[in-house]
Amino acid sequence: MTPTPSPTSRAHTTDVRVAHTSDVDTATLKAARALLYDVFDDMTSEDWEHSLGGLHALVHEGGELIGHASVVQRRLLHDGRALRCGYVEGVGVRADRRGQGHGTAMMGALERVIRNAYDLGALGASEEATAFYAARGWQLWRGRSWAFTPDGIRRTPDEDGWLYVLPASAPLDLDADLTCDWREGDVW
Repeated sequence: MTPTPSPTSRAHTTDVRVAHTSDVDTATLKAARALLYDVFDDMTSEDWEHSLGGLHALVHEGGELIGHASVVQRRLLHDGRALRCGYVEGVGVRADRRGQGHGTAMMGALERVIRNAYDLGALGASEEATAFYAARGWQLWRGRSWAFTPDGIRRTPDEDGWLYVLPASAPLDLDADLTCDWREGDVW
């Protein structure tokens, strides 16, 4: 007979479900949107839209969604090359479930996707999250940021100092310019 480990000796594991937007049911998408609106005071409908169309990392506990993150494909221009980027969006864990490894588990799942399917990963970090991403190997982009817009290529100086990249297959010069593709709302 194998003894049952005590709750204090049992390793805490988080099960992350990774699924494409097309494979996530409507109720779960609604729960994810509500979760992100609770996590972020300044969440917009465009921000939510940016989280769609790619892969979602979802954490449920007791049948309730407590964590969400997604990676979507974007094109970034760097050093004269258009790079296939896995752009991370909508990373959030319910307030009462933070600090228990859920964010780490979701990011681990998405980073595996990025390393195996993209030239690089990128994200715009909040001040509270910079240490979390840096500890996971994400690197601060030190160069200037730009965006393709309907009016041509424009500087996005407010994003400088908040963009992080996860190197994958493409060589990167972190001090060079980085230009993102156009989208409604926050371009980065």
